[in-house]
Amino acid sequence: MYGYNCEYCDGIVRERVVEKEVFKHKKGFVMLENVPIGICDQCGYRYYNSKIMKKVHEIAEGKQIPARTEPIPVARYVYEMAC
Repeated sequence: MYGYNCEYCDGIVRERVVEKEVFKHKKGFVMLENVPIGICDQCGYRYYNSKIMKKVHEIAEGKQIPARTEPIPVARYVYEMAC
């Protein structure tokens, strides 16, 4: 499925199983674990196949029940201008 040229550089997109990958969906965030994705071996750009994106959509839409739900820590960042 992978092994093609990256669209952003001269690298090759290779399959790699990542421990956790977070996806933004219009209804929130979805995290998949142990997911095989394509990653460019030069620039690191990530590629996702349609099966992965369908699973993200089904979980976000409530059509598939997630294994668990995790809270996400939130902190306010205070911007300090350099003098």
